[in-house]
Amino acid sequence: MKITGFITHGNFKKQFSKLTKEIQLEFKERIYIFLKQSSHILLNNHPLHGDWNGYWSINITGDVRAIYKIEGTIAILVAIGTHNQLYN
Repeated sequence: MKITGFITHGNFKKQFSKLTKEIQLEFKERIYIFLKQSSHILLNNHPLHGDWNGYWSINITGDVRAIYKIEGTIAILVAIGTHNQLYN
């Protein structure tokens, strides 16, 4: 599926604002890749299970993930943080 754009949930915006500038920049680089090729190997784009069933995750750094859901061709970014922050 081709993702044509994204929107950010309020929770995502709050979490994003607390990230370091370096991670924010890395996010911008990764979201650019995501919009060009959502299945790019750097992203490790994959569906989630359990509490996050119906959502997807992409890698921003080695430990930081962005979680989203798809509505049509739009990705709705709902959370961003370290693996432990998001899944524990």
